[in-house]
Amino acid sequence: MLKIEKILIGTHNKGKFKELSFLLRKKIKKKSPIEFDIKSPKETATTYLGNSSLKAKYFYKHSGLITISDDSGLSVNCLNGKPGIFSSRWAKKYGSFKTAMTKIIKMVNKKNKNRKAKFICSLTIQLNKKKSVSAKGEIFGIISKKILGKKGFGFDPIFIPKGHKITFGQMSYKKKILMDHRFIAFKKLKKKVKTL
Repeated sequence: MLKIEKILIGTHNKGKFKELSFLLRKKIKKKSPIEFDIKSPKETATTYLGNSSLKAKYFYKHSGLITISDDSGLSVNCLNGKPGIFSSRWAKKYGSFKTAMTKIIKMVNKKNKNRKAKFICSLTIQLNKKKSVSAKGEIFGIISKKILGKKGFGFDPIFIPKGHKITFGQMSYKKKILMDHRFIAFKKLKKKVKTL
């Protein structure tokens, strides 16, 4: 069985780094690309799996460390799955996540009563030059009618998961982290790589 003592969490997103650090075993030393002065690669793939694989490979190549990378996004039914893999790029396009969230709410309100959405996450761990393992997680819910809560990050304040009445942005950190799309993907990944 592969023993993992040190891992690079391949992201510059503080929220993602914090979540993945929390999910990984405490004994594993977590490293950031910032420590190695590694910039993020361009996300040129057309799928979550493609982008998480691309990032894991890239950060592994530049650090020499086993690397775990994530690609995730918000998919809104009545917007034909948008923003999807372009979620963070929407935030850049509109100036901030807050502006992008306001835009999404307005667009959903204009459409119809279908507020259904899901968060998707693909996680890839690059174990060596040739071997990588991936897993996908999804959580379903609806888009809230306004921005609610200041916890979490990204689009968390406009997503109400199925079976709940509050957004991810209103939930306690631990509650959210132990049920979201990243957690679901991580659980699947851990079944394949048991030492995580």
